[in-house]
Amino acid sequence: MRLVIQVVEIRGTCPVYKPDSKIVLEDGYILDPSRSGRVCLHSLASIMPYYVALARGISARQLGIARKHSEEAYVQCLDPCDYTNGGTVVFKIFRVG
Repeated sequence: MRLVIQVVEIRGTCPVYKPDSKIVLEDGYILDPSRSGRVCLHSLASIMPYYVALARGISARQLGIARKHSEEAYVQCLDPCDYTNGGTVVFKIFRVG
């Protein structure tokens, strides 16, 4: 089982991610560097509360982080770009396999 964390939107300027950048976790917790791009440690703070639950099959809707008719989870980076001149990144998280 694989979790894919994909960049879907960047507000402002992010020095790490580009649109469609991906982070891939194998077996729900092993970062696969051969399938992943660069990883910003700040973004992990947004991902960490959810990746285990999502990897174990808990619905993104049950967690309150999905669109109405979707099982894809959505989280965003903690950088408040309007105040820091940085970039806030929105990620989509989904299971494969």
